[in-house]
Amino acid sequence: MATVPSVSYSITVRLEVPAGGKAVSQLTHAVESAGGVVTALDVTTAGHEKLRIDVTCAARDTDHAQAIVDQLDAVEGVAIHKVSDRTFLMHLGGKIEMVSKVPLRNRDELSMAYTPGVARVSMAIARNPEDARRLTIKRNTVAVVTDGSAVLGLGNIGPAAALPVMEGKSALFKRFAGIDAWPICLDTQDTDEIVRAVQLIAPGFGGINLEDISAPRCFEIERRLRELLDIPVFHDDQHGTAICVLAALTNALRVVEKDLEQVRITMAGAGAAGTAVLRLLLAAGARNVVVCDYLGAIHHGRDDLDDSLRWIADHTNAEGYSGDLRGAVKDSDVFIGVSAPGILTGDDVATMADGAVVFALANPEPEVSPDDARETAAVVATGRSDFPNQINNVLAFPGVFRGLLDAQAGGVTQEMLLAAARALANVVTDEELGPNYIVPSVFHADVATAVAAAVRESAGGRPRGSTEA
Repeated sequence: MATVPSVSYSITVRLEVPAGGKAVSQLTHAVESAGGVVTALDVTTAGHEKLRIDVTCAARDTDHAQAIVDQLDAVEGVAIHKVSDRTFLMHLGGKIEMVSKVPLRNRDELSMAYTPGVARVSMAIARNPEDARRLTIKRNTVAVVTDGSAVLGLGNIGPAAALPVMEGKSALFKRFAGIDAWPICLDTQDTDEIVRAVQLIAPGFGGINLEDISAPRCFEIERRLRELLDIPVFHDDQHGTAICVLAALTNALRVVEKDLEQVRITMAGAGAAGTAVLRLLLAAGARNVVVCDYLGAIHHGRDDLDDSLRWIADHTNAEGYSGDLRGAVKDSDVFIGVSAPGILTGDDVATMADGAVVFALANPEPEVSPDDARETAAVVATGRSDFPNQINNVLAFPGVFRGLLDAQAGGVTQEMLLAAARALANVVTDEELGPNYIVPSVFHADVATAVAAAVRESAGGRPRGSTEA
């Protein structure tokens, strides 16, 4: 739920009012008195007796939107004709489409694009399969694959309900990196079936972006696909998040003048994102990390450790701390949350070291109120767009795949992820850097190109099928 009116809950109310009188002037007052924000008021039809007006306004949630409509309906002389949810209107018929890159205006063009001319191209690829990267959409196409088991903050909603999210992801690929991505929503949550399905469709794509697949299955699916395929497999919930967190932390530590190798880091969350963030932080030089899940700190003395948690215990918490998250946060330099809402308070943040850095990334409700955290922390970041320092995966994945595709890479390595994080951090100049600007805007023109160039350079000379990351 939004705490303030948001464009995500934007509505347009089409209504009629008398041409004379006070009704028109009362419309804005009615919306504002209900707590909404008017963003547009358009007269669509004017007559001597009646005016037809479209009032567009932002609400906090669907119930609030209805309250705004009721308030408008209560204005004397107003007749409501239609209420449109602008977010649903954007999604009508889907958000992406396939468009031909070549004209088909006459018989000659048809003969070259399709039969009989296309047979020559097909035979060339049959003789040399690598030519598919040069002569087909494989050169610039990514499959966005999900089973709908862990969608955003919505949980296990299934493949059909996940489709709008995957469409949005595909649209972002196109907007920010010029990549043709396509949503593939699989009607199975069986690990073997997912692996086999992706293996079977892989010839038509230059990369695989795994999305919103629940842990721990996502780890095995990614690992097996990387072993089977000769194209990059990238799980954005893991590696995209890790790149963005490392880039943001690099700059946050510049602000507070601390070194990654020296700071004490407490993490909340040991799932797919948390584990990937941890691995990349350790690869970048972090040395003192304690990871907590809902049972408290992860350490060797716990009897519930699976393979993933055991790896975390092996590589963190050298002092064997066995308490809860609040105790772990005390005196820490950095808190990174990729877990659940409301698990810390501003008072907990106040127990951290001077110059504390707080990344509360749970969405839509962070682990701690950003306003409360900012009372004592030096730098605060969230996953939300209504606070400074939004850590958003769109800063990473378009550029990462642009670089992978341009390099015709066969896999993704840890060095590529580190290179991407460094490039993303460096987009923020010394003159721009500050407590409220540690990552660039997603619309910054240099983000995707800088990340792509770094990944492309790191991928140079890499053998296909590398599974290091």
